[in-house]
Amino acid sequence: MAALAVVRDLRERWAPATAEELERFETDVLSGFVLARASAGLADGTIRGDVGHLDQIRTWFGRPLWDMEPADADAYFGKVLRHSPSGTRLGRSQALSTYFMFLELRHKVEIHRMTGRVVECPIDEMNRPRGAKDAQLRIPPSEPEVETLFTGWGGELATCRKFAPTARNYTASKLMSQVGLRVSEACKLDLADIKWDLGRFGKLHVRHGKGARGSGPRERMVPLINGADRTLRWFIEDVWGQFDDDHTRPGAPLFPSERRCADGSSRRVGDDALRGGLKGAAKAHLPGWGEKLTPHVLRHFCASQLYANGLDLLAIQEVLGHSWIATTMRYVHVQQTRVEDAWVAGTERAAKRLEGLVR
Repeated sequence: MAALAVVRDLRERWAPATAEELERFETDVLSGFVLARASAGLADGTIRGDVGHLDQIRTWFGRPLWDMEPADADAYFGKVLRHSPSGTRLGRSQALSTYFMFLELRHKVEIHRMTGRVVECPIDEMNRPRGAKDAQLRIPPSEPEVETLFTGWGGELATCRKFAPTARNYTASKLMSQVGLRVSEACKLDLADIKWDLGRFGKLHVRHGKGARGSGPRERMVPLINGADRTLRWFIEDVWGQFDDDHTRPGAPLFPSERRCADGSSRRVGDDALRGGLKGAAKAHLPGWGEKLTPHVLRHFCASQLYANGLDLLAIQEVLGHSWIATTMRYVHVQQTRVEDAWVAGTERAAKRLEGLVR
């Protein structure tokens, strides 16, 4: 990114361009695109991904992308990427469309002046890759199944070989099932992020929440509802001290690793350790879910249970940290006979009203 930070003023008047001038101009345009996306708040990883997509298309095309026409896009997406994963096709198409939007807004005049071409996006309604990059459907286990998992896992704590890391993995997973934390968010929590004095139950200050559309970390305050306050108090009072003896150290992680920093303090746990702990516990205590139960499935379970217990979608959206209510709706799965029960209740009410009219 730093190498692209210096960009010449592209509003100057250009004479008919040589090949070298076009090459320099193309580099400057891409630099401007990177800076524009950064100023919009997109995360570096998202920008790198878009630039990577553009570079792949540019390598195949062999000329500046502003020369692309719909027929070229037809050939690229219809032949070169014909059998590629849908996510690759959609990501590349979106990156190309965004880049052409930037060209049209910022450099349409310069490109016409230098090349005689009028910039127009080669992706249209006829060749746009179909589909959407929605999360796959993840049906979580039922409430009795999750209770079976944590009951068995909790019982294991009394006999396991390594109590502290097993209890840490148990606590992190239970917290994911109670308040829907992402595994990456759990790993980045500090002890100081627990705000016991806020609200009726205390709150977690999630400082590294996932941003929408690659916009970078999005902070939120998560109430310690659904028993999460009791889970955390037990862990801090009975387990945390076995990793570290200084609760007041700035930056002390909520979920420490067994590994040590140079100063002797505990490092932060990695997501692989938490994923592995959950996977092992599921295989031992909920075998039918051994390969399917992931931290993200627990997040879906949390959303579904909160909804079943009466929380409205807006409240669940706030707990999970979603930017769009439509995303939250995909996390709520109706369990067991909820639909059937609602149908029976509705038909019974209708029958009673009809009976009243007949009488």
